[in-house]
Amino acid sequence: MGGRFFVLMGGAALAALGATPAAAESLRDAMAAAYANNPVLAGARAGQQAVSETVVQQLGAFRPTVGASASLDQETTGPGRFNDMSRLVTVGVQLSQPVYHGGRLQAGLKAAKSREIAGREQLRGVENQTIFDTVVAYMDVLRLQAEVDLTSNQVRVLERQLQASNDRFEVGDLTRTDVAQSEARLALARSQSIAALGNLANARATYERVVGHAPENLEQPQLPGLIPGTQQQAIDLALADSPFMLAAKSDQEAARQDVRVQKGARLPSVDATFGVGYTNFRGLSAAGAGVRTSGIDYTQNIGATLTLPIFQAGVQGSRIRQAEARFSQAEQNTLSAERDTIESARQAWENLQSARSTIESAKIQVSANELALEGTRAENEVGSRDILDVLNAEQELLDARVTLVRAERDAFVAGYALLATVGRAEADDLELPVELYRPDDYTAQAKRHWVDWAPGFDAQPVATQVKAPDTMGPPAPPSVQQ
Repeated sequence: MGGRFFVLMGGAALAALGATPAAAESLRDAMAAAYANNPVLAGARAGQQAVSETVVQQLGAFRPTVGASASLDQETTGPGRFNDMSRLVTVGVQLSQPVYHGGRLQAGLKAAKSREIAGREQLRGVENQTIFDTVVAYMDVLRLQAEVDLTSNQVRVLERQLQASNDRFEVGDLTRTDVAQSEARLALARSQSIAALGNLANARATYERVVGHAPENLEQPQLPGLIPGTQQQAIDLALADSPFMLAAKSDQEAARQDVRVQKGARLPSVDATFGVGYTNFRGLSAAGAGVRTSGIDYTQNIGATLTLPIFQAGVQGSRIRQAEARFSQAEQNTLSAERDTIESARQAWENLQSARSTIESAKIQVSANELALEGTRAENEVGSRDILDVLNAEQELLDARVTLVRAERDAFVAGYALLATVGRAEADDLELPVELYRPDDYTAQAKRHWVDWAPGFDAQPVATQVKAPDTMGPPAPPSVQQ
C-alpha cells in the first residue's frame, strides 16, 4: 500500500510540475523571452538612457540660451488706491552665447561621452549576465528533471526488488535481514526522489523569474561554436572585449576629463549677449506741476561679459586635487579590472576543461557500473552474491548516472560562463530572434530635442546591442575653443 501511494503521489507531483506542452522550447527561445521580459535587463536599459541624457545636457551648454522678463510698476498715492499717478511697463528678451569657458565645456562633453560609453559596456555586462542566468536556469531544469526520472525509476526498481525479496523470503531463500536491507534501500530511494522533486520545483521557479514564464518541454541544447580554442585566446578576447574591462577604461578617461574641467574653472570665461527691450511709460512729468507725459521706447544691445576668477578661497584648488585623486583611483580600478578579467577567463576555461573531463570519467563509470550490476545480479541468482551486493551495485549505478547528468550540465554552463567572460554571450553573437536595442539610437534621437517643452518619445527597451561608440562632436564653431 505504501509503495502504491508513493508512486501515485510522485506521478501527481510530476504532472503538476510540467504538463505535456504543445511545442518544445529551445534555449534560444528562452533567451529571447528573457530579453523581452527580464526586469533587471530592462531596468539597466532605462538607466543607460538616463546616462545618455547627460551627453545631451553637456551639448546644451554649447548652445545659446534665451530668456524673457516683464515688469509692471504702478505708482499709488496710498494703500489700497490705484489712481493713475505713474505706470511703467518693461518687457525684455536676452540671448546669451558661451564663447570661451577655459576648455571646461569641451572637457565636460568628453567626460559625459566617456561615461556614456562606460554605461553601455556595463549594460553589455548585464546582458551577458542575463543570458548566462537563462542558461543556468534552463540547464538546471533539464538536469533536475533527469534526476527526477532517474530517482523515480530507481524507486520502481527497488519496489520490484523488495517484492522479489519478500517472495524469496516466503520460500526460505532469503533471510529477514535481506528483506530489511531491501526496505531500507527503498526508503532511501524514495527520499532521494522527493528531494529531486523539490529541487525541480525550485529550479522551475528560478526559470520563471529569469525568463518570464514557466518552463515547458525543454530541449537538450548544443554549445555554440564561439568557444575560444585555447586559454590564451580566452584571455586575449576578454581583455579586448570584456564589458567590465572596457567600462573601467572609459571611466578612467572620464575622470581624466574631470580634471580638465576643474582646472578650467580657474580661467576666465567670455559670453556674448544680445538683448531687445520695450518700455512704456505714462505718468506725471518730473519737470513739474501736473503735466502728464507718456512714451514708448524700444532698445537693443549687443555686448560681451568677461568673468575672471581672482580669489576662490582655495575651494577650486581643493576641487582640482579631488578630481586628480579620483583619476588616480580610476587608474587603479582599471588595473584591478584587468587582473579580474584575466582571472575570470582562466577560471572559466579551467572549469570548462574540468567539466569535460568529468563527463568522460562519468561515462566510463556508468558503463562499468552497468556491467557490474548485470554481473552482480547473475551471481546473486546462483548464490555467490547476497542481496546487499545487488543493492549496492544499483545505488552505485544511480550515483554514476546522476554524476554524468550533473557533469553535462556543468560543462554546458561553464561554456557559457566563458562566453560571458569574453563578452560573447550577447544577442547578436548568439543570433537570437529578437529586435536589437541600440543605446546610440536613443542618444541620437534625444540630441534632436532642443526644445524643453517638446513631447517625449517612445524609449521602450527591447534588446541590447552596444558596440559602436558615439563620435559626434559638439556643435560649437570650429574656430572657437570653449
